[in-house]
Amino acid sequence: MANDSLKVLVVAAKWWPLSARLAMALLGQGCRVGALCPTGHPLRLVNGIERRYEYSGFDSIGSLRQALRDHEPTLVVPCDDGVVLQLHALARAEPEFRALIERSLGPVESHSITASRHELLALARELGIAIPPMRLASGTEALVEWHEKIASDAVLKADGESGGEGVRISHSLAESLEARERLCKRPSRFTAWKRRAINGDPLALWMARENRDRDKQVIIQGFITGRPANSMMACREGEVLGLVSVLVVASDGPTGASYVVRRIHDEAMTRAAVSIAARLRLTGFYGLDFIVETATGTPFLIEMNPRCTQLGHLDFEGRGSVAAVWAAAMQNRPRVAGLAAIARDAVAFFPQALRMGPAGRAILKRSFLDVPSSEVALVAELERPPAPERRWLAWAYHVLRPVLRSEPVIFENLASTSMSRPSRQNFGKGRRGPLVARLPRPARER
Repeated sequence: MANDSLKVLVVAAKWWPLSARLAMALLGQGCRVGALCPTGHPLRLVNGIERRYEYSGFDSIGSLRQALRDHEPTLVVPCDDGVVLQLHALARAEPEFRALIERSLGPVESHSITASRHELLALARELGIAIPPMRLASGTEALVEWHEKIASDAVLKADGESGGEGVRISHSLAESLEARERLCKRPSRFTAWKRRAINGDPLALWMARENRDRDKQVIIQGFITGRPANSMMACREGEVLGLVSVLVVASDGPTGASYVVRRIHDEAMTRAAVSIAARLRLTGFYGLDFIVETATGTPFLIEMNPRCTQLGHLDFEGRGSVAAVWAAAMQNRPRVAGLAAIARDAVAFFPQALRMGPAGRAILKRSFLDVPSSEVALVAELERPPAPERRWLAWAYHVLRPVLRSEPVIFENLASTSMSRPSRQNFGKGRRGPLVARLPRPARER
């Protein structure tokens, strides 16, 4: 890579703060950053972005195509799974984009594995990485056999979903059959238009068209009694340039996003990341999700996110962020040290962690609250509900169909944890104890 500033296009469809925080980290390393996102998205409020492009909900893939041609990025950074699918759709259909997308994400051939939970976990098993018992839930017979011969509990997961939306925890055959039916169901036109109009998802109509042309793959996975952990890595042609691993301290329900995490070092999680990146020759950002078994401390890989996650911008003292390490390496430059590195191991994500309520106050006091204080307008925006939720149409819809919020799940009382020396001895020592086998179902929209 030449010594000129790296020209990056950050692409975000979901209204998550992570894209704005990642853009800030890249700008801090001297990258030239463009942004493709919906109107009103937090990413648009980051100072220093060269060009801002609108992600149209009526022709989202056309918006992506035009932004790539106009911005002419050296690399593309997708911030959610749907964007990854669109990039690979362009790579297949329009050869002019293939080199850019492979330079950004790795070989197109690897996407069939990273996009499939079943294929990814089968590869992990081949590489000697611990995974839960797993098989395809291809029909009723597979579910009956699972509950009769393997376990009464199960986790069912569908490809093509993110943020916990495609996950169901089951405790009986009847629940598994119902979960599989729901997960396999293709979204109706009404659902697609609702996601477009109410949730502000620019990919909703495109995803609905894509899903009509293919069957959803659902897997059934063994339930591991333990707690969640995550790794995020930055790669270049199969080499891991930067990696951060965390234990989840508190989350949005049992399958939702993390509110608070604690940095750790775990050799098995590191080996998993290095092995998968090397085998698939990955480039760009990838997240790995684990469950750390309470009884043994073993991290079981449960899935991969083929994109950046909310860990990417965390600038830990002495190490820098994964995004900063990646940007420096891709420009063949030394990493620029952050002005306000995180000295603690426990980090509370802003603004998500503020939703924990009274149960999370003690945890917040012992954590670094990750506020992007240098971006005043961004902070003000993140303190409000996402823009789609503030529109009158969403307000009217949710009067009739209220959103059921998940209760925070707290895995660990930080008061009993050494904040300077992460250790596997602390696994499972939470105020509410480890995640047990009979979890409440996550609250979902009616």
